[in-house]
Amino acid sequence: MTSLTRRTLLKTGAGAALAATLPMPALLAAEPIKIGVVQPFSGGLELFGGQAKIGLDLAAAEINAAGGILGRNVELIYEDDKTDPKTAVERTTSLIRRDKVIAVSGPITSNNRDAMMPTLSRAKVPLLYATNYEGGGCDRYLFSFNTVPNQELEKLLPIMKDQAGSSFYLFGADYVWPQKMFETATTIIGGIGGTVAGKEFTPFGVKDFAPVIRRIQDSGAKVLVFALPGADGITFIRQAEELGLLKTVKVAFLGFGELYLGAFGAGKAQDMWVALPFTQAIQTDAAKEFVAKVRKQSGADTPVSQYVFTHYVSLIAAKAAFEKSGAIDSEALVNGLEGIVVDSPTGKVTVGKDHHVTLEMFTAKTEGDGMVVVDDLGQIAPKSGCA
Repeated sequence: MTSLTRRTLLKTGAGAALAATLPMPALLAAEPIKIGVVQPFSGGLELFGGQAKIGLDLAAAEINAAGGILGRNVELIYEDDKTDPKTAVERTTSLIRRDKVIAVSGPITSNNRDAMMPTLSRAKVPLLYATNYEGGGCDRYLFSFNTVPNQELEKLLPIMKDQAGSSFYLFGADYVWPQKMFETATTIIGGIGGTVAGKEFTPFGVKDFAPVIRRIQDSGAKVLVFALPGADGITFIRQAEELGLLKTVKVAFLGFGELYLGAFGAGKAQDMWVALPFTQAIQTDAAKEFVAKVRKQSGADTPVSQYVFTHYVSLIAAKAAFEKSGAIDSEALVNGLEGIVVDSPTGKVTVGKDHHVTLEMFTAKTEGDGMVVVDDLGQIAPKSGCA
């Protein structure tokens, strides 16, 4: 009887009798906690949306198997934003009005997040955003569970200087995340005595990167800070390998992770570096246990990237926040999340008053057919861009 909703119970004679004997809270306790999920399951970034879903599904399954949150199960309601801001807003509005969700998880792109936030803020429904981004998202109803630029760059770039040299070239896609990453990178590079030999942005969909590869080669740069995600990034690295660029520069591939493995061919694209909050290459018992749980749920060959990890953590943090508040509604979630500390497969995750997270960070690089962890960088606090 506890799995039935109050509406279902009251449609039957038995339900009416039960309603006469049970207080209203006992009936309402069966109602699930509805959390909407707006992710790209089409439109070009579906690999990232799929990784987010894996992490959320695992967290929800664990929460529900352990008795739910304050006695109520979590129900995830998925919507495809098609990697399109207009669609993201439409799906968000539907989740709020039709499904009465208490929170929304997602999306991947900054454009979609920015398009969704006015709707969420007006409705006072929090967004659990678990994608690495450029910072500056400052709203009572926005919580970031992944990195902002300083967390990825402030220790990685000095390492790259020590590894390869002090001259850097910055190349990425022409949108807000690479632009803000490169602003932070330029400041850090200047502070460590380095120089920026060049900086370029490219539109999506370019097929021939030979001209920019030649410019990078001619610049004499020793480090390429690279922020071109998805298929375009793969195309660039393949062409850079063919034209010999990777023999003369060391690549810091921002946002690199398990989804790219195998895309370049056996023995290709070696010694590319990244700083990130999770990789399946971490060899601690807790991280290996997490990877094993994911693969038991989703398949033995499932890549387990930072996006699985951060979306998993976001839902675990939501559970802790509701329990801290002792209530289940949107404001209880917002109030409970501020300042909360939760355990994760890599250590403590702290949600600050600015709604961004302090995370354990790692450097990793490509080696052979996979990635290896070079160093545990420890806890790095975010410079969120929020007052």
